[in-house]
Formats: sequence, C-alpha cells, structure tokens
Amino acid sequence: MAPQPKPADDARPALADKALLTTGADYWGTHEVPALGVRRLRLSDGPHGLRVQDDDNPDHLGLGRSLPATCFPPAVTLASTWDPDLILSVGEALGREARFRGVDVVLGPGIEIKRSPLCGRNFEYYSEDPLLTGRLAAAMVRGIQSQGVAACLKHFACNTQETDRLRVSADVDERPLREIYLLAFELTIRDGHPWALMSAYNRINDVPASQNPWLLTRVLRDEWGFDGVVVSDWGAVSDPVAALEAGVDLRMPGQPQDTRVRDALADGSLDEKVLDRVAERLALLARRTQASARPAEVDVEAHHQVTRRAAAQGAVLLHNDANLLPLDPGTVGSVAVIGELARTPRYQGAGSSAVNPTRVVPALDALRGRLAGVASVGFAPGYTVTAEEGNDDLVAEAVRLAGTSDLAILFLGLPPAYEAEGRDRTTIDLPDAQIDLIRAVASANPRTVVALSNGSAVTTATWRDEVGAIVEFWLTGQAHGDSVADVLLGEVNPSGKLPETVPLRLEDTSSYLDFPGESGHVRHGEGIFVGYRWFDARRLEVDYPFGHGLSYTSFGYSDLDIAVHEADDLEALTVSVTLTNTGPRAGAEVVQVYVGDRSGVLLMPQRELRGFAKVRLEPGASQQVGIAIRRDDLEHYHPEVGWVFTGGPMEVSVGSSSRDIRLHGTVEVPGHPVEIPLTIWSPLGDWLGHPVAGPALRALIDARGGITGRLGDLLSSEVSANSALGSPIASVTQFPGFPVSIEEAEDVLNRL
Repeated sequence: MAPQPKPADDARPALADKALLTTGADYWGTHEVPALGVRRLRLSDGPHGLRVQDDDNPDHLGLGRSLPATCFPPAVTLASTWDPDLILSVGEALGREARFRGVDVVLGPGIEIKRSPLCGRNFEYYSEDPLLTGRLAAAMVRGIQSQGVAACLKHFACNTQETDRLRVSADVDERPLREIYLLAFELTIRDGHPWALMSAYNRINDVPASQNPWLLTRVLRDEWGFDGVVVSDWGAVSDPVAALEAGVDLRMPGQPQDTRVRDALADGSLDEKVLDRVAERLALLARRTQASARPAEVDVEAHHQVTRRAAAQGAVLLHNDANLLPLDPGTVGSVAVIGELARTPRYQGAGSSAVNPTRVVPALDALRGRLAGVASVGFAPGYTVTAEEGNDDLVAEAVRLAGTSDLAILFLGLPPAYEAEGRDRTTIDLPDAQIDLIRAVASANPRTVVALSNGSAVTTATWRDEVGAIVEFWLTGQAHGDSVADVLLGEVNPSGKLPETVPLRLEDTSSYLDFPGESGHVRHGEGIFVGYRWFDARRLEVDYPFGHGLSYTSFGYSDLDIAVHEADDLEALTVSVTLTNTGPRAGAEVVQVYVGDRSGVLLMPQRELRGFAKVRLEPGASQQVGIAIRRDDLEHYHPEVGWVFTGGPMEVSVGSSSRDIRLHGTVEVPGHPVEIPLTIWSPLGDWLGHPVAGPALRALIDARGGITGRLGDLLSSEVSANSALGSPIASVTQFPGFPVSIEEAEDVLNRL
C-alpha cells in the first residue's frame, strides 16, 4: 500500500481550538472540538442534589431558579451514617438524576477537613478525620460514576473557612498538610478513582491553589496517579497561563474572550504540549461520561425514599435520659410540638449547593399524620427563625402547650443566615432565643425532647441536663419530616455516630486563636492535632466525643483478637471482636478501631481512627467483626524522608466512640526503619551513630588525637554529654579541640 500523505496543516486541530478547550464556553458548559474528540460537557452543582440552571440566568445564590431535583441529605448527615454502602446508594441516585438531565460532571463531593466548627460551609463536608472522610467520599464517588457521570472532588485544598476565602493563604507545615488536609483527597482518589477535581480559591503557603504546580502536578498526578480533569473553582484563576502550567485543565466559568492563552502560544511562552495534555484529559472525560445512555425518566419517589432512609440512618441520638425515646404513642396521649422549624424545616445548607427540591415534608405534618387517632398533637412556634430576639408571647404560648401535654418535642437549630457559603459563624451556640425557650419549656414539662436541625456542630453543654433527650438530625434533605418521625417513633433505631467532636466551648477548639486569621493569612498552628486528636492530646472534656451516638438498644464487645501481619504485607493488622446486641431492639452499631503509635519516631496523637465497620444485629444476636488495617493507613509523614511506618509498639483500641473504648491491647508491629539523611546540621550523635559516616568521622578524630578542650570535657561527663551530642556538626566544628573542619565533614557527606 502506498504511504498516505500527511494531513494538510489546515486539517490539523487549530491552536485556537486547543486554547478554547482550556476555558468553558459559558457558566456550565465546555467547548466542543470534534477534531480533538471532545464533545460539549455539562457541569452542575451540587454535592447533595442537582442544580441544573439556565446559562443566561444562573442562580449562584440558590434562590430557586434551578430545575426541581431530589434534595438528598448533605455530607454532614451522610457522614454520620458511617455507612459507605448507604452513601453509595445515594451517589447512584444522584448520578441517575444527573444523567437524566444531561449532566456530565457533578461538582462534588466536598471533602475539606472540619478544622473549625465555625466554618460556614461545614454542612457540605464530611468529617474532622481524613480516613473517615476518604472512605465515605470514595463511596459517593463510586455511586455517582456508576451512572456514567463524573464526580468532581472539591476544593483542593485547605479551603477550610469562608472568611476571605478567595485570597486567604492557609499557612500549613508539610506534615499536617500531608497527614490531615491532603490525605482525605489522596484516600478518595485511591479508593474512588474520581474523574475530575476542583482546585480551590485560596492560597496554600502563599501560592494560589489554582496556580500551584507542587500541588496540582507533583502531588496530585505524579505521586497519586490522578488521571482526571482539574477544573478551577468559579473565578479562582487570575493567571490562566500559570494555571495551565501548574496543572489546571479547565478554567471556569467560561472566558473565551480572554486572549492570554492564545497570546502565550503565539509568542512561544506557553508550550503547545500543555494544551495537548488538556485535550487528552477532556477527551478521556468525554469518553468516560458517554458510557451510560440517558434514562427516559427518573423514579422521583424512589429517590425520595433513599433520602428518607439516609437521613434517618444519619440521626445521632446524643442524650436519652430516662429512655424518653422512642416515643410510645400507646402511653402518650398528647404531644406538644414546639418550634418554627417543625413547620418550616431547615433541611439543607445555603449557597451554591442549595437544591430546588421535588417536595418537602415538614416534621409537624409527618407527626400529625403518624399520630392521628392515637395521640393529639398541638403546635406552638415558640420563636421566629429569622429573629435574633425572643418573643415573650410566643414563649408563653409554648409554655402553656408544654404544660398541658404528656410530652414536648422542641424543634431547634441554626437559621440559614448562621451558616452559609461566603460567611463563617462566630459562635457554636444555638440562638439565645432558642436557649431561653428550652429552659422555659423544660421547666413546664421535664419530659422534653430536643430535635436539632443544623449543618455545623452546636454545643448543648449549657442546657443538656435540663431536657430528657436530644437527637442531632443535622440537615436531612427533602424527606425531613418522615425521617424525623421514623426516629422519634422508633420505626428506625438511630445508629448515627458523630463524624466530628462537639466541644463544650469554642475556646477549647484547636483553631480558636488562629481562625479565621488576619492580614490575608491563617496559620494552622495546631499542626496534626485537629479535632479529637487535639482534645485527646490536651485531655479536654468535650460535650460529645468523635464517634459518639446512642441507640434504643445496647451492644456488648468481647473476644478481642489482633492478628499482626508480616512487614511486607499490605495489611498490617486484622482486628477482630465479637459484637452482641444485648438490648431489646434490632439495631446497628459502628465498631471503631483506633491505633496509637507508640514508636516514638515522631510526635503522635494519642489515638487515630484506622478502621470501622457498621454492623446490624437482631436482639440477642452476635457476630464476629473483622476489620483489616492497611499498612499505608498507619503511615505518618516525616518532614525529612516522606511517608514512613517504622513499626514498633501499637496500642489498638476498639469501641463505640473515641472515648468509649471497650477493648484494647498492645502489639508489636513490624515495619521498616527510617534512615534520616545526614546533613551538616544533623547532630553530632547522629553522625557518630551513622553506619558509614560514623566510622569515617571517628577515624579522622582518632587520627588527630581525639576531641579535646571544652567539647571533650562535655562529652566525658554523663550529665553534659547529651548537650554536645545534640549539637549540629556545623556548630561543633567551630569549637576549639574538635579536630575535624566543616569542609572535611562535607567531604564525608559527599562520599556517602
């Protein structure tokens, strides 16, 4: 066969077309370039329900112009389920709706670490713990992508506050950056394989996240192997050429009129290969999201029931004195439902993730429907959601109703203005008017239950003991009332566990003095001690600990067995216990495994979550629960040598929360020794103990008569020897009597 002629230059994709691919065509879509195998791709918020919008009239504030869609529970509630399988089913439903609407990329999940309970967007994020975040977010990613729709992790990285979020520099040392803030992304990518990722607005150590080659190329692609598309947050790119070179593929929203990329191509300052990589990644995304046909319809009712089930499973029973819950209609003739949130529910957060739901079920309606003909249900609003001050008349009405009822259920929570995209909170308390209402109602009727609706942690410390029971429902999604009634009436046994610590006081939190920063910088001075790691290290009392959650039944733990695997096994440990339902009802328990590294190689938290399993049991039933602990999940980041696991003594604790430890044991786990590279700033003791440099240095010292003078006196004294051995060799060589020069020490280094 005769050789085929090369295509004419005008048949090759034009540079202008390649440049177009680097930015959107409009607010929500990309450019179509068939010659490069890239069709138009549609992106949409959000992480807990679609916000498909009109390109010419976008609804960034979530005011209701988007098409109706199922409002699923936000991440704060899903995280409380500690149930990857359930979250997978939510992701599948979200993916089906996205495919039905012609959406190729869902902008979520959001997996920032909850550094402070004040972050106004905490409702969109999973946890204060990176392992829990990574496990749950990976399930959401797999669910969405099972429908041929890309999940887009966000916001990469350290977007842990809303104050000054478009420019603030998160100043973080490398160890906490790696172990806490980046690890959630790394684990989600490892276990979920997302097809897209969104870069953040903020700077990290003074470098914009969207123009950070260390973050977007070296770590994300070279170390983690991410092969998807990096999308900028909307408006996060100030220099599109620098962003492309750093690793951003798609700048959003569309700015096709911006000529800077084309100009850089024309003058040779931007290599065309950078655009070739962008085209390849977008073409791969286009192929990945064409895998499933667009369904003819979506079962809206089935998705509503998924929402109902997920919200009920995410409810956390914080407090249940005298077993007030579950409510038994047969013994309660009258119920006082108090609180405007019972009639006007708050079921999702405010901002770009706000969903226009297909329907909403208020708790008041659900309770009246369930208790019709069994118990009378009275209602009093008690407060106005938007008012800061209490209303004496509303309180008096609520007190009268509570005083004449067998049981009072107070519906309380945070108004939308308290937590929203673009603003942080200033307190972890409920509004003063609601706290005053608690005290008034509880005085009138000690049989008072509090049902909370909020997207960020609120402390109950100042009023907890005045009520009989507290259920944290978080933000439930559109099936709100049915989910709440399912739990309060005992049709669902609550099994939610806190994915974050609830502190007694704001002043006790690790970020208290450094949040939200000043002068464009926020210092993460607490290092790796975020959340429960901080409270444990400081031995601080908390309102409710990480992992806490009660049940309408009880569980016993026994027969702890810790199997230790060989040093080269991908799994370091297998932890087994027998779990028994010792109570009267069927229910689920989350078995939590914490490991405390006692090797002493680095400063370590007292204990860290390293595995968990949610187990459902009938009354009286037992099950052996085995939880494998991956070796790489036991690693810590050493600033000088990277990720290490040296092995050594490990304290393994198994329990129902981070502070409700039922069983524990200590084992020796094999690992790999850490070899710290020598420098001229390494201590003299490290030099002398080094297997190669040590003999070379000693030979020089011995050949010259040993160490004399003051340094020799220090080394010969048991009391002061550590002072000399702990001094850098760069300093030691300056002392009279030390017979080796700094140049000779450097020569030893060069010969290593």
